[in-house]
Amino acid sequence: MTGPGGTAAQQDRVRRQQAEARLLARWGESKIGPSRHRIDKLMDVLGQPQRSYRAIHLTGTNGKTSTARMVDELLRGFGLRTGRYTSPHLSQITERIVLDGRPVADGVFADGYAEIEPYLELVDAGSDMPMTYFEAITGLAFAIFADAPVDVAVVEVGLGGAWDATNVLDAPVAVVTPIDLDHTELLGETTAEIAAEKAGIITAGATAILAAQPADAAAELLRRAAEVEAVVAREGLEFGVLERSLAVGGQLLRLQGLGGVYDEVFLPLHGEYQAQNAACALAAVEAFFGAGASSGPLDADVVRAAFAAVRSPGRLEAVRSAPTVLVDASHNPAGMRATVQALGEGFDFRQLIGVVAMLAGKDVRSALEVLEPALAEVVISQNSSSRAMPADELAAVAVEIFGADRVTVEPRLDDALETAIRLAEEGADGLLVGAGVLVTGSVVTAGEARTLLGPPEQGAG
Repeated sequence: MTGPGGTAAQQDRVRRQQAEARLLARWGESKIGPSRHRIDKLMDVLGQPQRSYRAIHLTGTNGKTSTARMVDELLRGFGLRTGRYTSPHLSQITERIVLDGRPVADGVFADGYAEIEPYLELVDAGSDMPMTYFEAITGLAFAIFADAPVDVAVVEVGLGGAWDATNVLDAPVAVVTPIDLDHTELLGETTAEIAAEKAGIITAGATAILAAQPADAAAELLRRAAEVEAVVAREGLEFGVLERSLAVGGQLLRLQGLGGVYDEVFLPLHGEYQAQNAACALAAVEAFFGAGASSGPLDADVVRAAFAAVRSPGRLEAVRSAPTVLVDASHNPAGMRATVQALGEGFDFRQLIGVVAMLAGKDVRSALEVLEPALAEVVISQNSSSRAMPADELAAVAVEIFGADRVTVEPRLDDALETAIRLAEEGADGLLVGAGVLVTGSVVTAGEARTLLGPPEQGAG
């Protein structure tokens, strides 16, 4: 029945929006208070919800969200009820808190917020500064997972590791995806300094799953593991990608896991980096279940089915065809390098137009330099974030790299998309099968482009 306030679903949506507005009124996600004092206190007054389930905790510079999605899919394949917490979101805030593979319902989000809000205010009253947006939504996620209840939570750090709000977990498995330079103003100027911060999620007696790392970063991670007597599994030694080949819609992998070899694993994602993410995810789940050389591999059919079901929205995601429009959330030079490599491997574009909008404070010059060889032209734009780099400023850098004749400026993202699609069509001389548009530069950019372009077409790309 429809009540005076609309249907139950409409009412839930309004309540979720109200809860989101109250969360957003807090210290913003880009504002960092490097302390766990407030989140520790919140967990205390909530009764330590994060201790009611086991967890797999992920950090790193790139690949965290995709790896978390793979871990989630594998765990559910083996019959576990999962909660997944990642950030930031592409389109809706509920994407951050996922139960059994689906964003939490509006009503559950709103009810959960209503339950913890008095405790947020209690912590605020006893602290020098109020809880931040990220701390509050982390507490909300952990409480929702406890109420569900879930068997295991797959949790991505927000930033760093040691003092990140998610590090109230005591996870038996910690995953560190590749570390590179990003957020240097907060985490350190070198990969070693950044690794030292991220290594903080490796807890006593845990198993640390380490992706291939720069030598100085690897040394810091191994030092931390030795300090807390954690077991270490390293990509390229204890696990990794043995073989991979292109396949329609993705790639076919042969993976070395902790418990053995897994053949004929189809992954419907492009790029070597996604294959490496898959190897890390598999090793993490093996470690969670206690699989190893002595116990043998997990059920290979379950592993194959889980990887075949993986999706990673906003990660080189095809949302349109004729011309193909790809949306990608890469926002730093390392991510851009992985994207360009995957483009060259998985697509055959004769005419690829870029739409780029980035946040201020990022290494935009290096990111654009990585993109330049892959693009015929670039349309510079601006997303809606308060931290967005003004289009004119970004364009000035782009002109130095691409040349003025290859740069168009469209401050509105909807206009930029329209212009890029037109340029791709014109450059392909009517043969749209070889025309493409790449929208990239920020998670915010990717999310807004997905909203503007609508849901992915069946068979796009």
